[in-house]
Amino acid sequence: MTSIWVDADACPKAVKEVIYRAARRAQMNTTLIANQMLMTPPSAFIKALQVPAGLDVADNEIVRRLVAGDLVVTADIPLAAQVVAKGGLALNPRGEWYTQENVQSLLSMRNFMQELRDSGTQTGGPAALSARDVQQFANALDRWLAKIKSRN
Repeated sequence: MTSIWVDADACPKAVKEVIYRAARRAQMNTTLIANQMLMTPPSAFIKALQVPAGLDVADNEIVRRLVAGDLVVTADIPLAAQVVAKGGLALNPRGEWYTQENVQSLLSMRNFMQELRDSGTQTGGPAALSARDVQQFANALDRWLAKIKSRN
């Protein structure tokens, strides 16, 4: 059965709310994984899994548990690259898909920007998540869920 996995440590609250509603509506098993305790709404389809603190512990747990065709919600490009390589789908909180075609160039750009930051260059960060971003995420998630439903 297809599942949704959420890299929940840095997932915005507004995006989590969209995921909760969609999981209940679609009756889709959804697991939020983080290295901190998470509160989730009561639902047979939504659960939280706390992993130990540490670099990439949550990411590694997501990759270990996902199967081809599962969806992972993350803004973490290295995690998205692993998900895509394993046959999963990766969607960021702004509603943009990571794909075989774009994930390696996104990873290269991320690594380049990290090198700049490490050398002391001020690069700024991503723009704040907007209501439009959340709506784009909701639309992308709904389209994916509709595609899954039509297959069954």
